[in-house]
Amino acid sequence: MADTINVAALAILRGAEHCRLTAYPDPGSGGAPWTIGWGATGSDIHRGLVWTQAEADARLAQDLRQLAAEMTRACGAALTNANQFGAMCSLAYNIGLGHFFSSSVLRFHRAGEHHQAAAAFADWDKGGGRSLPGLVRRRAAEAALYLTPDMLV
Repeated sequence: MADTINVAALAILRGAEHCRLTAYPDPGSGGAPWTIGWGATGSDIHRGLVWTQAEADARLAQDLRQLAAEMTRACGAALTNANQFGAMCSLAYNIGLGHFFSSSVLRFHRAGEHHQAAAAFADWDKGGGRSLPGLVRRRAAEAALYLTPDMLV
């Protein structure tokens, strides 16, 4: 069982999130949740907030450690390779753990139905009720990573 986010998943996450050092509104809603850095949200993020690159990187590392611990618990006894774990972490980072815990991606994964789990990533391509091209690309990349067998080195 993987318990850290691999390099391939981190590349998807960073490529999709783009580091921004000034807080910005959610692209789907045009308002809350406000976001900064590598996609950080929370009660401490608000309009006008500015971070340094070091603050953004430190918050990402902290958030990913916490996320990986929760994802390990969520996967439970299901056989999970590093690419599956990383892809699901990227999805959960974007949609939030609450949504991920109730997702068909997790349900199918736990059942060992990996092709159905990969297809279910596409269910999460909307923001503000409409499909967003950036989310479509991100979900396709996550699903492809999820289906990629781990390489033995």
